[in-house]
Amino acid sequence: MIEVKNITKSFDDKTILHNVSATFYTGKTNLIIGQSGSGKTVLMKSIVGLVRPEEGEILYDGRDFLKMSETQIKALRKEIGMLFQGSALFDSETVLGNVMFPLVMFSGMGKGEMLDRARFCLERVNLKGAENKYPSEISGGMQKRVAIARAIALNPKYLFCDEPNSGLDPKTSILIDELLHDITHEYNITTIINTHDMNSVLGIGENIVFINKGHREWVGDKKQIFTTANEALNDFVFATRLFQEVKDYIIANGRSDDD
Repeated sequence: MIEVKNITKSFDDKTILHNVSATFYTGKTNLIIGQSGSGKTVLMKSIVGLVRPEEGEILYDGRDFLKMSETQIKALRKEIGMLFQGSALFDSETVLGNVMFPLVMFSGMGKGEMLDRARFCLERVNLKGAENKYPSEISGGMQKRVAIARAIALNPKYLFCDEPNSGLDPKTSILIDELLHDITHEYNITTIINTHDMNSVLGIGENIVFINKGHREWVGDKKQIFTTANEALNDFVFATRLFQEVKDYIIANGRSDDD
């Protein structure tokens, strides 16, 4: 479990996060949602240590990240998996080489053990047989699955995903969502997903934190999101959902921007 307590973060005298508190549960898909510029990305960056808030606490199973020594932070990073928006695969490495990278850097395993672990992770994301291909030789959805395999290679306790469905078609997005959901439950991971994809919210939103203008305005699950009285959340949900439905209709009917 990760607890964020009273986080405040500013840039150039502009406050981006205002006293934000939230709990992200182990074994659940925790989603951070909000409009562009709402502060949701800054919140995730604060949790993983890419930016440092001026006030508040960030607790990893009771351990205050903001009070850790450099040695403690290095140890914690071995417990964290990251799935980046653009997959961030190494073009010069094979699929297998990409998944092995964190094992080579941080695991201390022997070569045979690393190979076994990397192949196991590729099997888990249904990419058995693709290990010798390069990122340029596989689809965007397969690249995302390679990135997930790499993210879980070190068997993390915490998994952070930044817009995991960015650039993917609706069908592939659903497959990625289901994979993240299944892995979260199977390995009892604290998974935090930063997204604006309402299909993800409605599909795997077990704990949803809505950020609006730097404030945490609402917390709930995918069943509760349609019954909320929060006007800002309703505006976000239905405007985003309508846009997605129009986009899906255009894709399904084979129309282009020039039609």
